[in-house]
Amino acid sequence: MGFQKIRKDVYYVGVQDWDRRTFDELIPLPDGTSYNAYVIRGSEKTALIDAVDPPKIEELLTNLRKLGISKLDYVISNHAEQDHSGGIPFVLEMYPEAVVVTNPKCKIFLQDLLNIPAEKFLEIKHEDTLSLGNKTLKFLLAAWVHWPETMFTYLKEDKILFPGDLFGSHMASSELFVWDEAKVYFAAKRYFAEIMMPFRTNIQKHMNMLKNYDIEIIAPTHGQLYDNPEFIIEQYEEWISDKVDNKVLIPYISMHGSVEKMVNYLTEKLIEHEIAVIPFNMSVTDIGEFAMELVDAATVVVGSSTVHVGPHPKMIYATYLTNMLRPKAKFASIIGSYGWGSRMVDMIKEILKNFKGELLEPVISKGYPKEADFKALDELAEKIAMKHKNL
Repeated sequence: MGFQKIRKDVYYVGVQDWDRRTFDELIPLPDGTSYNAYVIRGSEKTALIDAVDPPKIEELLTNLRKLGISKLDYVISNHAEQDHSGGIPFVLEMYPEAVVVTNPKCKIFLQDLLNIPAEKFLEIKHEDTLSLGNKTLKFLLAAWVHWPETMFTYLKEDKILFPGDLFGSHMASSELFVWDEAKVYFAAKRYFAEIMMPFRTNIQKHMNMLKNYDIEIIAPTHGQLYDNPEFIIEQYEEWISDKVDNKVLIPYISMHGSVEKMVNYLTEKLIEHEIAVIPFNMSVTDIGEFAMELVDAATVVVGSSTVHVGPHPKMIYATYLTNMLRPKAKFASIIGSYGWGSRMVDMIKEILKNFKGELLEPVISKGYPKEADFKALDELAEKIAMKHKNL
């Protein structure tokens, strides 16, 4: 796609990956993604912020050639994960005089992951600055967004924040800046859910730090750039808050129809209580859509058939993912059925170690649900409704 101008002497040189459909062999990418990299030309020095995923390195190097970068002084690494750092060794081959600028933790990661020699680094500390002549870079350490070595780079004169993965979205686009905020909202929320949600407490702290800076453009490492930064900042402030919606998620698997009957019945009862409900049949669900709804749901009800006394394997996966993402849900419960024996409830509880909310009384049916089971589901719906009113 070539390079694109952001501001005077500030350029986008990243790459759009239109056809990629899975990230980390885990995350679905319905809209592809991008690996964003940026060039800043100062009056004395030139810097590249981040590189790209190695399969796309030739496109980055081509963009640098087209831009006429004959000499590169610095490669800034905000984050060591290979989709941003993997191209750095190739950049250093093309520009052997360049040094890698990063913090000590990121240096260790880059040495471990990419075998970059120690003498190629310039280490910085929190709030250090680096002059390019008429342009100044300021580095802000931001641990655990979403790795322990992450940092932000702030271009003082142009008021541009390069926050690494924070505020990003998995989305390929020929448009440099966000123009369709509604579309980006869903891509960014999904990205937050899949990657950032477990670290929301750390993100709160770092976003408070950013209030001290005048930011006119946010340029993340995935997705489009924000020339209306208030839009994405406001969304993040809501997502990282403790606020939850009057919403229940029901991820479930039903092998022979018993659990499906219970899910449908509970869904109807919750709707009668004026609660938004989203059932997710995990045999067909896009896991990213489920993760996105976890961002602000008040309650999660896990529904599972029993397989050899334990939860269905797909529900083990869904429960493990929920535990890993650490959503801010206040309540949880378990519904399901079994034939001859079950340790399903105990096993699901064991997986949900990170859940800090209240576990409501499970409803487990022996075989097809009977009158007593439906009555227990009525009571569960009433309990959830009462809990939601008291939020």
